[in-house]
Amino acid sequence: MTHTAFSSFVSRRVQSVKLSPVAAATAQAAALAGEGRSIITLTSGEPDFDTPEAIKDAAIFALKQGDTKYTATAGTAALRNAIVAKYSKENNISLKTDHVIVSNGGKQVIYQALNATLNDSDQVIIPAPYWPSFPDMVKINGGVPVLIQGRASEGFKITAARLEQAITQHTKWLILNSPNNPTGAVYSISELKQLAEVLRRHPHVLILWDEMYEHIWFTDEAPVHFLHVAPDLKERTLLVNGASKTYAMTGWRIGWGAGPEGLIRAMGVVQSQVSSGANSFAQAATVAALNGVASDFVEIARLTYQKRASQVIEGLSRIPGLKVIRPEGSFFVYVNCEDLIGSLRPDGGQIQTDQDLVDWLLESQGVAVVAGTAYGLSPYFRLSFAASDQDLQQAILRIERARLQLTLSEVVVA
Repeated sequence: MTHTAFSSFVSRRVQSVKLSPVAAATAQAAALAGEGRSIITLTSGEPDFDTPEAIKDAAIFALKQGDTKYTATAGTAALRNAIVAKYSKENNISLKTDHVIVSNGGKQVIYQALNATLNDSDQVIIPAPYWPSFPDMVKINGGVPVLIQGRASEGFKITAARLEQAITQHTKWLILNSPNNPTGAVYSISELKQLAEVLRRHPHVLILWDEMYEHIWFTDEAPVHFLHVAPDLKERTLLVNGASKTYAMTGWRIGWGAGPEGLIRAMGVVQSQVSSGANSFAQAATVAALNGVASDFVEIARLTYQKRASQVIEGLSRIPGLKVIRPEGSFFVYVNCEDLIGSLRPDGGQIQTDQDLVDWLLESQGVAVVAGTAYGLSPYFRLSFAASDQDLQQAILRIERARLQLTLSEVVVA
């Protein structure tokens, strides 16, 4: 049966979403590299560092000890205890193991939280620019994404006033991501206090605090935790974190959620029917990571990302037509390319959208980035600086060459 013929069997919910644009951009870059092209791929949020040896050794030890069986659906007792200890030590937040679920990456945690709570037409407020999976996961679970635009002039962050305007009787969740993907924005204490004041007036709204980039920050002090600002909202807040970004463990697929016991229990019901427990020896490795076997690595990686952020900002800022706001965390920079919209390629084709520009960067110079349309704000593109210094330097030179090949036009396409 052909793809077209089978499409009539596909559910409306699945038809309402699309393949992850980051995965699509990465796959396109890989295909060109497979053809022998020189491609610098700066699309995905994946550390270029290898997982620290001590963490890998913990997995090997677990394998040799026979730790190869099914685990409890919500995660091993050892890992859930380590997560509880992490929040107590690092965040001064008191939890019990019944407040924690371990899943196959943070994405599964978010999906299960939405699946366990959304009824048809429930609304989920999502600040834009956003991680592309947020709105699609809401749609595929029957909900309605409600987007609030974060303005560049305000650091891409939403304000309390706009949050108040967006909340209705149908609002089920607010998703907050700090440090942010794709912009690197970090919410300050005062900004979070103002948002918390709004949320206190609307007790029917749950809060999903995505802290996946918690340990990758470039501000003078570590970013403030939402529950430090609003501890009274703890019973309505789900914390989402994982091992991927902090410990360069993307392929190990270990994420966790920490929140109200009733919510965690409902998410466990979903997980029991979807995947059961996460990988056994990957959980053992994450216990070792949280217990500090790679603590030096975490700080070294953070400082390396900080250096790379400065390198990329400096390089891109020299290219006419590009504007950059310095990220405060994560390993992304969100680049404004508005001044290049309407420009002409050497073949006479016009750059009408940020996707057109992204296609041109890949086609002409072999630099793969992701168009801002994927993140809900155009004309921008996202560049990941989780790459080697050499690749970043070369990418900036190539982007500059691609820009110089464009002819600015007086006709700008809206």
